[in-house]
Amino acid sequence: MNFELTEEQSAIKDMATRFTAEEITPYAAEWDENKTFPRETLQKAAELGFGSIYVSEDHGGIGLSRVEAALIMEAMAYGCPSTSAFISIHNMATWMIDSFGSDSLRERYVPDLSSMNKISSYCLTEPSAGSDAASLKTKAELDGDHYVLNGGKAFISGGGVNEVYVVMARTDQGSKAGGISCFVIDKDTEGLSFGAQERKLGWHSQPTAAVLFDNCRVPKSNMVGEPGDGFKIAMKGLDGGRINIGACSLGGAQRCLDDAVNYVKERRQFGQRIADFQNTQFMLAEMKTNLEAARALLYIAADKVSRQTIDKTQWAAMAKLLTTETGSKVVNDALQLHGGYGFLMDFPAERFLRDLRVHEILEGTSQIMKYVIGRELVSE
Repeated sequence: MNFELTEEQSAIKDMATRFTAEEITPYAAEWDENKTFPRETLQKAAELGFGSIYVSEDHGGIGLSRVEAALIMEAMAYGCPSTSAFISIHNMATWMIDSFGSDSLRERYVPDLSSMNKISSYCLTEPSAGSDAASLKTKAELDGDHYVLNGGKAFISGGGVNEVYVVMARTDQGSKAGGISCFVIDKDTEGLSFGAQERKLGWHSQPTAAVLFDNCRVPKSNMVGEPGDGFKIAMKGLDGGRINIGACSLGGAQRCLDDAVNYVKERRQFGQRIADFQNTQFMLAEMKTNLEAARALLYIAADKVSRQTIDKTQWAAMAKLLTTETGSKVVNDALQLHGGYGFLMDFPAERFLRDLRVHEILEGTSQIMKYVIGRELVSE
């Protein structure tokens, strides 16, 4: 088994690392403090193909695997987990249109989404349907050559700002998961509106708002796949989404570990560097070991998702569970090693602590990940 990156993967990682150093890291603290949405930076990322990472090359994407996608997300999260995660969500929604949409739907949407001239949101979660996504209540009723949507989605990244919304809605009231369908909806569609921007602990570089439907008329041709395919499409997207969010945790945690090592080498107490205390070295050793173990699991899982192995969902869940919880622990320890300075916004650790916390919630909470893993272990 070869754990080394290929020459192509190394080049992709280096390109993403350079882009992050030049276009994300110098500005991320300002985006966070001022709640700035860095649209120009996103479009620069798209020029490198990062707006359509696993969209097929035939449709304007760069056609990479989930392993390369994770390398890109981890590299960008080193500068700003919030921005990296936002790009991941856009990629997931765009991939759904490319993979399951009609030729007409692809032609209408994928080119603009690949360039990020238009940006897409993924709309699954509802106020009363979070972990139990199959219980969603947003309705889509057929009326001639349109579906009429009523209901609402919660916690939508890009809500009110993005131009395209990939929405899961119930077309069959008599079925649970099998009654959900997938639609592409434009921002200017009549009957589509948005809630106020949410006030959040972290992820300040991306807008978040409720997406609301009030007799919102959507052409039948805007359905992705067939009626009833929506939940299957959503679940297929979640495997990759969980890998990407885990990669974002790795990138953020690696940044904080690197910053902590540099800080303890410079900071002196009791006549010596903090780095010279055995306790400091033990903390750093634990952080490094746990982070590398989580990274190894994530890239094994990413490979399984790329190859569509039978156990891919369980491995994606294990990877998300370990990387997100490890990432938060590493960042918290890095803040601790900075002492009082770690609590200040002048140092990155407090921003990364806030940004990484939500990774244990979105794309399935840590508790849901344990349920997915355990269910597979005991199923016949």
